[in-house]
Amino acid sequence: MKVKVINRNEEEYTRERSQDLRKVHKNLDPNLHPFEKAVEYTRALNAAKLDRVFAKPFLASLPHDDGITCLSRNPRRLNSLVSGCADGQLRIWDVAAQRPLRNLLGHTSEVKGVSITQDGDACVSCSTDCTVKLWKVPFAPDEAGPLLQNDRPVFEFRGKGAFRGIDHHWGRNSFATAGPQVDIWDHERSEPVNSFTWGADSIMSVRFNPAEADVMATAGSDRGIALYDLRTSTPIRKLIMQTKTNSIAWNPMEAFNFTAANEDCCLYTYDMRKLQSATCVHKDFVSAVMDVDYSPTGREFVAGSYDRSVRIFSHNGGHSKEVYHTKRMQRIFAVRFSGDGSYVFSGSDDMNVRLWKAQSSVQMGTLLPRERQKHEYQQALVERYKHLPDVKRISRHRHLPTPIYKAAKLRRTMTEADNKKQHNRVTHSAPGSVKVKSARQKKVVAELE
Repeated sequence: MKVKVINRNEEEYTRERSQDLRKVHKNLDPNLHPFEKAVEYTRALNAAKLDRVFAKPFLASLPHDDGITCLSRNPRRLNSLVSGCADGQLRIWDVAAQRPLRNLLGHTSEVKGVSITQDGDACVSCSTDCTVKLWKVPFAPDEAGPLLQNDRPVFEFRGKGAFRGIDHHWGRNSFATAGPQVDIWDHERSEPVNSFTWGADSIMSVRFNPAEADVMATAGSDRGIALYDLRTSTPIRKLIMQTKTNSIAWNPMEAFNFTAANEDCCLYTYDMRKLQSATCVHKDFVSAVMDVDYSPTGREFVAGSYDRSVRIFSHNGGHSKEVYHTKRMQRIFAVRFSGDGSYVFSGSDDMNVRLWKAQSSVQMGTLLPRERQKHEYQQALVERYKHLPDVKRISRHRHLPTPIYKAAKLRRTMTEADNKKQHNRVTHSAPGSVKVKSARQKKVVAELE
């Protein structure tokens, strides 16, 4: 009698190292799996639905005594955040423990900007009381419990006018302030070492380029965006737009690109080498965009608006992929990404700094290998079938508050009417007499050098 037995060699299906891929015993003949595509599509649809079910982005709120006007994250410590508010106080937070470490007292008016030094041990803040103050930033201790203490500034710099913004250099002990002009300061000197001005009555925002630290961009009240180079102490070029820019953020991974948050409800990404046209226009807000900040990966950025919502955009996406809002959150004046790109901070007019997840449905905490593989498989399925109608509809849907929904609907109606009017004008005019500009070019008034 002939007996057939199953004989398996353990070495054939056991990994030699933990880094090796798992050996899958499956016959890949498509004739044996006639419903493979249908099964995958159903799994992708369920994964898209579960992604929306578990979308709970809000994590915590950090209270203040007045409206939040500015935020700054520590480049060296993930759990350190500095926030400034309209009553002149600043607070240093231990984000992981959701507790304040220091209450920084010294400003007598609204704090307009704060920036932490590259080593993470100090920060500078500016205010409309015409002063810039230098503070020490402590480490978060290991013991639990409240540790709030009052601190005084280490040094004070006095200016000739109210300051609107500040940013610290990425490589040296110097910083730039925005006010009646752009001033460059050194930690060791009480007077500015350099000053720049180019037509604007007041400078609203200043940002250093993280990749090329001696290049900085400013946004002025004359609707202009100016670029300066500290190595030659000269302006590079200037862009005039139709509406004012409130804030600027550089892409940390693409040294030439920056994004401007504008008053016309849109954000514009420019290449500093070709300012005559934007590389991308980011839409969806229904009111002025107040602040913008890039993720450390450079693949996405967060923006906050006067319409009481926070949105996350892809660096080259025309529309937002996430929108965050709460019933009590008011106008957003400051937003920041965390140092690891996993969280988003927003500061609003209702005296709270809010902490959000950058990916609204991601599971927090330590994951088992099987859990991580399951999430990766579901994300791959949704990415593969995202173009199909049902998966696309479920993945893109976001609930909006009624005022934002109605305002967006009205803006769409106005845009469609303008497009129809433009089309009729071109149709009933002589060929070539009406010049049509694209959305990337129509907001640019002039480029100066």
